[in-house]
Amino acid sequence: MPRSVQGGRTVEGGSVRYRSRSVGDIERASRAERARASYHRHLAKLGIVLGAIAVLLACAAVLYFSSVFSIDEVKVEGVEHLTQSDLQALVSVPEGETLLRVDTKAIEDSLLRDAWVKSVSCNRIFPHTLQIVVTERTVAAVVEVPTSDAKSTQPWAISSDGMWLMAIPDQDTQLGQSLNQRIYDDAQNALHITDVPYGTSAETGTKCTDENVNNALAIVSGMTTDLANQVKTVSATDAESTKLTLESGVEIAFGPAQSIREKERVCLQILNDNPGKVAYINVRVVDRPTWRSL
Repeated sequence: MPRSVQGGRTVEGGSVRYRSRSVGDIERASRAERARASYHRHLAKLGIVLGAIAVLLACAAVLYFSSVFSIDEVKVEGVEHLTQSDLQALVSVPEGETLLRVDTKAIEDSLLRDAWVKSVSCNRIFPHTLQIVVTERTVAAVVEVPTSDAKSTQPWAISSDGMWLMAIPDQDTQLGQSLNQRIYDDAQNALHITDVPYGTSAETGTKCTDENVNNALAIVSGMTTDLANQVKTVSATDAESTKLTLESGVEIAFGPAQSIREKERVCLQILNDNPGKVAYINVRVVDRPTWRSL
C-alpha cells in the first residue's frame, strides 16, 4: 500500500495512523531548547564583558605610556638628619617619569640602605605628586669607641635599637661641615657611653654586637622615671660593672640590665631621702643597696 508521512501522522492508503510521543520526550526537548537559549545569552554577556575589559586595558595602556600623570613634584617628609645631597644620592626619579610608571619599591629599598632610615613609604598623589614619608632612627647615645691604635676614641652615634648610625667627625672639618646640624645637636644632648673595651668595632648600618654597649643601651632604654633624664654618661667596661653618672655628679653602680625599674625606684628613694648628700649608690644587688655620702 502507498504510504506518506504528514506532520506527526502516517498515512497508509486511505487510513491515517498517528505516532505517539511521550510526555518525557516533550519535556526533554523543551529543556534542551531552554539550555540552548541560556547558553547563547551567556555567550552574549561574556562577549560584552570581554569587550569592556579590552577597552579598559587599552585605556590603561594609553595612560601608562602617556605623560598624563607626569611627576612634577617629589615631597619628602620626616627627614631630619639627612642632607639634600644625601637624598639626591638615594632618591632618583628620572625626568619625564609618571606616577603610573615610577618604581616606588626601588625608591624605598634605596632609602632603607641608609642607616638613619628606619622605615619609608612612597605614595602616589594624583595627578602629579610623589610623596615619600621617611621615619628616621634617633640618636639614643654617643659611644666612645677606641681607635685601632688604642690612643684615642672615636664618637659613634647609635640608635635605641642598637644600629650604628655613623662616626661623628669633628664639626670643624670639611666632612663635619657637610653634615646636617641636627646630628651635632642630638649628639650634644645624648648621653655618652664611655670606657668601652678595646676591640669594640663599629660599622655604619650594622647592629652593635658588643654586650657591654648593648647592656648600657638596655639600661637607659628601660628606664621610665626621672632618673633617665638625669643620666649623663654610662661607663660600659663590662656588664657587671656598668656605672651611671648623673648630671649632679652622683655615680650609680647599676650592673646588668636586670630589675631596671626596681633599681630606679631604690635610687630615686635614696636621692629623695638624702637631698644633696649622696655621692655614690650601689644597686647591683637591688635588695641590698648601699650608698655613700659626700
